[in-house]
Amino acid sequence: MNHRDELILANLIANRVDTQPNLDVLTFIYIDSEGKIKEEVRSYQQLWDNAQRIAAGLNALGLKPGQSFALLMQNHPEVVESMIAASITGTIFVPIDPRVQGYKLKYMLEFSECHGVICADYALDNLYSVKSHLPSLNWVIQLDTGIQRSQNKLKLNIKEILDGEVPALPILSQDPDAPMQMLYTSGTTGDPKAILSSHRRFGDVVSLGTFLGMQENDRPYTGLSLTHANAQLLTLGVALKMGLRAVISRKFTKSRLWDITRQYGCTVFNLLGGMTTALFSEPAKPNDADNPVRYVLSAGMPTAVWDDFKQRFGVEIFEIYGAAEGGLTLNPLGLGPVGSIGKAPPTLEVRIVDEEDNECPRGTAGEIIFRNADGSAPKVTYFKNEEASHKKVSKGWLRMDDIGHMDEDNWLYFHYRKGGGIRRNGDFVNTAFVEKVVSENAQVSDVYVYGVPAASGAPGEKDIVAAIVAEPGIKFDADALFTACKDKLEANFVPTYLQLVDEIPKTASEKPQERFLLELFDTQSQRVFS
Repeated sequence: MNHRDELILANLIANRVDTQPNLDVLTFIYIDSEGKIKEEVRSYQQLWDNAQRIAAGLNALGLKPGQSFALLMQNHPEVVESMIAASITGTIFVPIDPRVQGYKLKYMLEFSECHGVICADYALDNLYSVKSHLPSLNWVIQLDTGIQRSQNKLKLNIKEILDGEVPALPILSQDPDAPMQMLYTSGTTGDPKAILSSHRRFGDVVSLGTFLGMQENDRPYTGLSLTHANAQLLTLGVALKMGLRAVISRKFTKSRLWDITRQYGCTVFNLLGGMTTALFSEPAKPNDADNPVRYVLSAGMPTAVWDDFKQRFGVEIFEIYGAAEGGLTLNPLGLGPVGSIGKAPPTLEVRIVDEEDNECPRGTAGEIIFRNADGSAPKVTYFKNEEASHKKVSKGWLRMDDIGHMDEDNWLYFHYRKGGGIRRNGDFVNTAFVEKVVSENAQVSDVYVYGVPAASGAPGEKDIVAAIVAEPGIKFDADALFTACKDKLEANFVPTYLQLVDEIPKTASEKPQERFLLELFDTQSQRVFS
């Protein structure tokens, strides 16, 4: 029996096939039209066999090592099987939220140089609305789900690939420092950046399960998207590494989460930011605490509901902080103070610094930065963006672009995103995309999008305000504009509020002056719609 280097995902799966091939390591669930929970189960052997089939399909389509392809779907088993297939073939996968559409989708596919897409049927129309503008996109493989019929029916279907014989392909990924995937940032100030993330990055993080409090008899659950590092690394990756029988929803459901944990005996799940408040805002039930969950792995638990959340649901809180690019702090069960995002693990050093990179006194807010414990600089590579890569790791430190402080006992606290970027439900919102959609509406003469502290109280989170100057001579219809936004934007990008103003206050250089809009937001509530 060969023991392969598990920094490579395909090697990890191949090793588990040797030792525990029939373990039902992943259970993918979804809620059907009748409200019933349906499931698709995968063992290590099934993951491996299907990944080999998909790898053969990628080879047949002419995809070469080092080339990229996109995954445009919710949390289906085929996401994981395609990730493993990429590892087998030495290609690079690019996970994209299937809600993305229009210019942003075109940009993400074009910039990452994707040669093809494996796409769920419900995302096909969005894809085909931009496909004619993507001459390098050579193929599309369709995944049938029955969720939404598309007029763009394809001849190439993943079912035909998965029904084929299982080939015996060699694992071409050998270098742990070679690119494994491109993870897109949210793009708060422009087009999203593509993080060129290595096999080593994936392998190192998924080895942290015990540091995150997980035990060999735990059963993790997530409803977060596998297009994000949180779910992909901290639930999926850790489960595959430790042999934990993870449960993964196609998408997050606050109304059924506790039912799911009870039905499947889940003992830990992940939450981001405002999701915590969404769960807590559900009507209280007598059996709220009657669940098998030991603890919640949280990133952004609001201090105001921390203790109440624990008491109501009978769980502990393990708070974490980090980013897809790197950096990590941990506030383990029962150790750190409420509200703290924790301390860095032994492999990292964290500091709070001022604008001149001087270390801030304890209790004083400054930028959060990291470096490796041995003093070396972390490595971050943004695809085709050397300037942003150097800016992210500057003077030997990883810049998180977040503001926080450290107390006398070295516990870290998050304050807000540097530069006032809007973070909503864990995602950073590109206001330019929101402004583009709003400005295209016939009612709108001018628009500026900004954030106000989230009504949920989630730390670092903001609600979205679209300040609007209406076209002269029309009666402003807020409901119609909200509907238009929901039709054209991802859910996290839809404005929380529409603020009607006579003009957008601007400087002489035409830069909007947000502070005046904030004043109007507070003093003219009758002109704010939600």
